[in-house]
Amino acid sequence: MQTFKSYLASIIALIIIGWGGLAALLYFSLPFVWARWGFFVLGIIALTGTSMPFVYFFNQRFPSDPPAESNAIVRQSIWVGVFFATLAWLQLGRLVTLYVILGLAGGLIAVEYFIRLREKANWKKPTIPDDNPS
Repeated sequence: MQTFKSYLASIIALIIIGWGGLAALLYFSLPFVWARWGFFVLGIIALTGTSMPFVYFFNQRFPSDPPAESNAIVRQSIWVGVFFATLAWLQLGRLVTLYVILGLAGGLIAVEYFIRLREKANWKKPTIPDDNPS
């Protein structure tokens, strides 16, 4: 697993682009279709960057075997952004209820569980090269 310092540039860039873009979008645009799609895309970016330190902390605090690599941490952060953007989209039609929230969260957690299960099945312990092949 990489150190938190290696994620810091990505986190800062995602937060600035996402939240700055959302602020600019809300302040300078009119509520047309492209602005709405921009809201969802920038929301995913903003929430991905905001959740990445928490996802990194949780993966450090509750380690798995094999340990989560950087692609898993980024993917789990993207799931957070997709989850809240999907809830925002569903709220447009007044479809968000407690059961929808729990069902969507459960579905995303199940998808991540199966992806991690596949990664665990394909994982091979790193070998140290032998200096003296005899």
